[in-house]
Amino acid sequence: MTGLLPEDIAVVVLGPTGGVLGRRLRTALPGSRLHGPRTYPDDWDESYERAAAHIGRLFEAGHTIVGVCAAGILIRSVAPFLAKKREEPAVVAVAEDGAVVGTAELHPNLGGPGAHIANAGFMVDPAHAGRGVGRALAEHTIGLARADGYRAMQFNAVASTNTVAVALWQSLGFEILATVPEGFHHPDKGYVGLHIMYRRL
Repeated sequence: MTGLLPEDIAVVVLGPTGGVLGRRLRTALPGSRLHGPRTYPDDWDESYERAAAHIGRLFEAGHTIVGVCAAGILIRSVAPFLAKKREEPAVVAVAEDGAVVGTAELHPNLGGPGAHIANAGFMVDPAHAGRGVGRALAEHTIGLARADGYRAMQFNAVASTNTVAVALWQSLGFEILATVPEGFHHPDKGYVGLHIMYRRL
């Protein structure tokens, strides 16, 4: 380890544009190696033919991966290799301009006897909304929850006015179990319903 950083960080870029940020990351992360496509020869430390297969191999080998690419590419590349989330190497998605486009975290909905049901939290940068980041994070987190042995996932507080989130969760198999009348005080729309949403895993 170098300080708090692992020594086996793989910075993966998909082309020349991402290479600019990739080089900066390689400099900022001691011991990291820059991985780029053979179709764009450059000063890569390692090159690859197919991004998804290469990222999957790196993940399976235990490398920490920093991907300068869409979150969905990373998530779909590592998903087949997920076993136990708490033991897997870290994966971070960074846009080519250096921005973190979204985050997700997974935890038990309740402690003790309720710990077999998962809950999760999500944020997506509004500047990257509508590009599939939220769906990719959601699909990834559902997969992690299933791999970790959770039996179901539940969201306790989905505002009824958040129609984009409600539609996303319903498209991924969640149902509205109940709605708390006026359970959420929206800054513009006043008191609105608050959904409890659930799906089995």
